[in-house]
Amino acid sequence: MTPPDPFTEQARGALPDHLGIEILEAGGDRVVARMPVERRVHQPFGVLHGGASVALAETVASLGAHLSVAGQGMTAVGLEINANHLRAVRSGAVTATATPIHQGRTTQVWQIEITDEQGRAVCVSRCTLAVIAAPSPT
Repeated sequence: MTPPDPFTEQARGALPDHLGIEILEAGGDRVVARMPVERRVHQPFGVLHGGASVALAETVASLGAHLSVAGQGMTAVGLEINANHLRAVRSGAVTATATPIHQGRTTQVWQIEITDEQGRAVCVSRCTLAVIAAPSPT
């Protein structure tokens, strides 16, 4: 049996786990994740909740930014995120791809594109993150 990847273990019981987010690819220059579109991520009218899309976007941006600075004893935390919701999705899955626009010493900006199973744009987002010293393990 293959052990779970470190992110999956760290996220157990946290929001990404509750939303069913699965990391498919993760690095300091690109992160790809998938999220099922089902009742737990719907808004009351039966389509993907915009907040679930934003949570997915911030998850991939934060992970990518963290991976890009972790080797320097740093991490990244969200400062701001925006999202444009372009298409409703009722079922299936969506895939988020995050890539950096700017990776500076104290801030990073990541672009996130979320698509449906047909590759159509569902949401575009941009997330700004602060680069900070990684907290000491407790």
